[in-house]
Parts: sequence; C-alpha cells; structure tokens
Amino acid sequence: MRISVRLKFIAFLALLLMASLGVLTTMVLSGIRNDQRNQMEAVLERQTEIANLQINQAYYTGPKTEPDVFIRKRGQELARNIATYSGMPAEIYSMEGQRVGRSVPGADRTDLTTLMNYALQNKVVYVQDEASATYLAPVTLQDQQAGVLEFKYSLQNQNAFYRTIQNLFWTTGGAVLLSSFVLGYLYFSGFSRAIIRLKETANQIQRGAYISKPPIRRKDELGELGEGIFFMSSEIEKNIRGMEAEQEKLKLAVRKLQALERQQKQFIGNISHEFKTPLTSIRAYTDLMSMYKDDPKLTNEAVENIDKESLRLLEMVEKALHLSALEKYDFEEQAESVDLAYLVKDVAGRMRGKAEKFGLTLELDLHPALVWADRESLMHIVVNLLDNAIKYNQPKGRITIRIRIVDGERVELDVYNTGQPIPEASRDLIFEAFYTVNKDRARQSGGTGLGLSITKQLVEKQNGTLALVSSSSEGTLFRIGLSCG
Repeated sequence: MRISVRLKFIAFLALLLMASLGVLTTMVLSGIRNDQRNQMEAVLERQTEIANLQINQAYYTGPKTEPDVFIRKRGQELARNIATYSGMPAEIYSMEGQRVGRSVPGADRTDLTTLMNYALQNKVVYVQDEASATYLAPVTLQDQQAGVLEFKYSLQNQNAFYRTIQNLFWTTGGAVLLSSFVLGYLYFSGFSRAIIRLKETANQIQRGAYISKPPIRRKDELGELGEGIFFMSSEIEKNIRGMEAEQEKLKLAVRKLQALERQQKQFIGNISHEFKTPLTSIRAYTDLMSMYKDDPKLTNEAVENIDKESLRLLEMVEKALHLSALEKYDFEEQAESVDLAYLVKDVAGRMRGKAEKFGLTLELDLHPALVWADRESLMHIVVNLLDNAIKYNQPKGRITIRIRIVDGERVELDVYNTGQPIPEASRDLIFEAFYTVNKDRARQSGGTGLGLSITKQLVEKQNGTLALVSSSSEGTLFRIGLSCG
C-alpha cells in the first residue's frame, strides 16, 4: 500500500510531539516525587536527631535510673514534648516493642510488626501510603538503643502539589501539543508540496517533456535538488539531441562505408583487369616463342616485351602490398612458438649501433624461453620498447633487457633504462595515443607518442600484459608478460 509523504510527515510529527510530551511529563513528575521523598527523609532524620537530644537531656537532668526504666516511666511525657516541638504526631516504644508514650490518642495498629523488628535492631525504617508516612527510628541513651521513636508524617501537601503540577502539565502540554502540531503541519506541508512537485517534474522528464526552469525555488537542499533536476533535464535534452545528431552521422558513416565497399570491389576488379593485361601479353609472347623458335627477331621482341610487362606487374604488386601494409587485420596474425631470447638478441644486435651512438650501454640477461605469439608483432613490440629506452635515456646511460620464467607458465620481459623518471601524474597516461611526458624531448628524439600505445595494443593482441613497474631517479622499468609457448 502506497502512503503519501505528506501523511508520513503528519504522522511522524504527531508521534514525535506526543512522545516528547510524554517523556517530559514523566521525567518532571518523577523528579518531583524523588525530591519530595528526599525532603521528607531529610526532615524526619533531622527531627529524629532533635528528639534524641530532648530525650537525652531529660534523662541526664533527672534522677539516675536505667535507660529502659526511664523510657517506660517518662515515655508519655516525652512523646507529647517531641510532638509539640516537631509538629508531627509521635509515639515511643520500649525495647520489647510496647508503646510507652503517644502524643495523639488513637486506635492501636497491628501492621507495624515487621517495621518494629527492624527498628529494634537499631535501624531506621519507614512505610508510606496515600495520605501519610510512618517513620521508625531508634532512641539512643548511653550509646545504646533504649527504645523506638515513631513519627507520623502527613503527605497531603506533597500530594496536592504533585496533582497540581500533573494537571498543569496535562492542560499546558495539551495546548502546546496542539499548537505545535498546527505549526508543524503548516511547516511540513511546504516540504511535502515541494517534494511532490519534484516528483511530478521527474515523471514529466521521464515522459520526455523537458523543463525550461527549476520546478521550485527555495534556499535549502530542496531548492538545490530542484536546480539539479533542471540541470539534469537540460543535459538529458542536450544529450538526446546530440545522440540524434550522432545517429545522423552514423547513418552518413554507413553510407560512406557502403560507398567504400563499392570502391574496394571496383579496385579489386580494376587491379584484376590490370593484372590480366600484362599476363595475357606475356602468355602470348611465350606461345609465339614456342612456335617460332628459330626467329631471332621475334625472340628479341618477345624478351623485350616480356621484360616490360613483368616490370609493370612488379610495380603493381608493390603498390598492392603497400596498400595492404597500411592496415594489418587480426586474421593475418599467426601465433606460434617463438624463441624470445633469440628474437631479443636479433633486435638488440640491430639497434646496438643506435644505442652506442648516444653513448648508451646495452646489457642482456636472457633466460631461454619460448612464448606463444605472432613473431612479426613480437618483433615490433621489442623494437618499440628498445627504441623508447634509447630515445628517453640519459647520455652514457644504461639499458638492461632481462628475460625470466615465472611459475613455469609465464614469461616476463623487462626493459630497464636509466632515463629521467616519469612523473606520478603521467604514469596512467603514457599508454594513451599521442601522449608524451616531455614534449620538447619528444620533438628532439622524433617521438610521436604512439610507440607505447601501439606496443600495448600489440601485446594485448598476444593475450599478454604491458605495465610500468617502477620509475624513479634510478631508472624506469617496463615489464611484458606473455604465455609460455
């Protein structure tokens, strides 16, 4: 079931306000209860100390007698005096738990047995109900318990204050809750309307109806979202138009390719016809020579024309080969088992003169290894890397080529040179076409920025890897990984 965002906002606001009011009311009322209890305990503790002082004063100023006898004889008098001073009903009990004094006459209670047992063990204990609290504390004479003192503490004022605060919270809190809900509803309604407007705009864009201005104008995150949707709509519209333009270009390219295909077919037809003409002439002269072997004039003429037509054929073949060499297709590659060490030695031997021209030392550390690759492509790979190491080396520098076998299944070819380090920011770009780290150095050495790009493509066609392993002030190391053959 779908629930609108406006309803969610309203429900969340109502729950939040009610929860906040409930938590606040509970905490405040609980705090009042705790404070009232602490005040009651402090008052009763203080009155107990004063009562014990009165009892001890009466004991030491009167005739000398035993503490328990004094409590039994003077209990009634002491209870009235204590009640008069404290303003609370007071009772005194002997160590046997018998009442020996009462400030206010009343009916006997039988529900204090458990409390009395604790109080007779020199402990303070109390119990309270809705109207009052009964507080029992030991009476001490000559540093020992001589009886029990009972106070009756009224809770009517505390309960009245508590109910007043409780009613105040409910009435005031209800009013605050209602007004907060109304204000919150009005505030969140603005948010929900903005969100609904953004949703409608998104659906409109989805249908292909793009907008010409932001759907909402606000100085907050929703306003920024509206600006973003407007920007997105503009970009989508621009991209759609660009795609339509690209589609037209693609159609044009298809038409050009179709025209090129026709040109290729025409070229094949033309070159076939051109080949046929000199071959027909050569064939005709060979037939004549076989028929008229003793005619020297015919023989000389035939040789001259055969030579002419063969040169013509050679020139056409060279042109055809030149055209085919402009693009090397994948099906022309023939993977085979190649002796990599022998191939590297061959390339190094050819290029050693160029290295020595720049005063460079070329070192080889070649472990015998067979790799599965196209020999011609592998030759181009090694030539490009070695030529790159020569171009970008330092005078009197060093180039080291190393071959090793890893895990019996992988051959690694390392090409190391002592040239300037490649900057960190350029290391992810050096394999891109036409990218050069140092343009001035590239112009001096004749570099075009295609060497590493072509080399990487050739390596990947051999199912291999080419990576820049390291580049520092000590030198630069490129590594090729190929499958064993």
